[in-house]
Amino acid sequence: MERVFAALWRLLVAAALLGFVAPPVLAALGLVSGADLVNYLQQVVSGAALGCVYALVALGIVLIYKATETINFAQGELMMLGAFLCFTFVAILGLPFWAGALLGIGACAVLGMATDRIVVRPVVGQPAFAIVMVTLGFGFVARSLASVIPGWGTDTHTIVTPFANQIVALGPVVISQDHAAIIVATALLCGLLYLFFTHTKLGLAMQAASQNQLAAYYMGIPVKTVFTMIWGVSAGVAAIAGLMLAPIAFVHTQMGMIIFKAFPAAVLGGFGSIPGAIVGGLVIGIVEALAGFYLPEGFKDVAAYVVLLVVLLLKPEGIFGHVRKKKV
Repeated sequence: MERVFAALWRLLVAAALLGFVAPPVLAALGLVSGADLVNYLQQVVSGAALGCVYALVALGIVLIYKATETINFAQGELMMLGAFLCFTFVAILGLPFWAGALLGIGACAVLGMATDRIVVRPVVGQPAFAIVMVTLGFGFVARSLASVIPGWGTDTHTIVTPFANQIVALGPVVISQDHAAIIVATALLCGLLYLFFTHTKLGLAMQAASQNQLAAYYMGIPVKTVFTMIWGVSAGVAAIAGLMLAPIAFVHTQMGMIIFKAFPAAVLGGFGSIPGAIVGGLVIGIVEALAGFYLPEGFKDVAAYVVLLVVLLLKPEGIFGHVRKKKV
């Protein structure tokens, strides 16, 4: 049976790759019109941009899970608060965009560290269900508080970026600079996180703590402090995702519901895999965009979950996940 599922998984991967490269090949052979190819590429690029936002939220979930084995269901609300903080500095206080964005991201990182110390730390050691309920409760409280803060409220807000109302032409494909900025910023952030985790003492300490907490403690690493820093990094990444999502989906108290797309992205990529979170987010975003364009109305909202179910049926550990075996 395992061989059958492995063969089906290879077939699924081959079909996905074929479906991705088939339109350009058919267009080159003259079997598909240029307009159809442009529409296809347009949807892939816009889906990849939205998928990058899913990927960053999923990345924050994975970072916390790898280090603390805690599933943070409030990651979407941290993204929402990060977007509102950036909105406060840029739109309400009138700071230059880049200065306000950096202050908003930094403030959200501090909020993430405070969340670990005040909300999560007291229930460490309790059953996993308790931590799940705490993070869910924090999300509800965050949305409620955001709705009553003057200047935030339940209204929809926008952050004007330096890329607003501008386009980038890639041959016949035209995309907005906001979408292009999301893709470029995600790539740069992933590169910076890679350098941080592999070439800095704090990053190496975080890796050590995530792999073996007891061994890291015996080696002199302040594990609790490292966990707090990881929550800060995760919240900062969430704030960046919120800042990038703001120009295309606006800032409002319900934007944290993106967790229902980010969490499947983390599972699809292989829960606990950082590259998997990125790939999973891109897959969810592209599938969602293509389904919304080519399939009847209503399929867009369920297509990503159908893909998730199919992948998990054939490869339960996810795309980049590994099966762990334990000797009893």
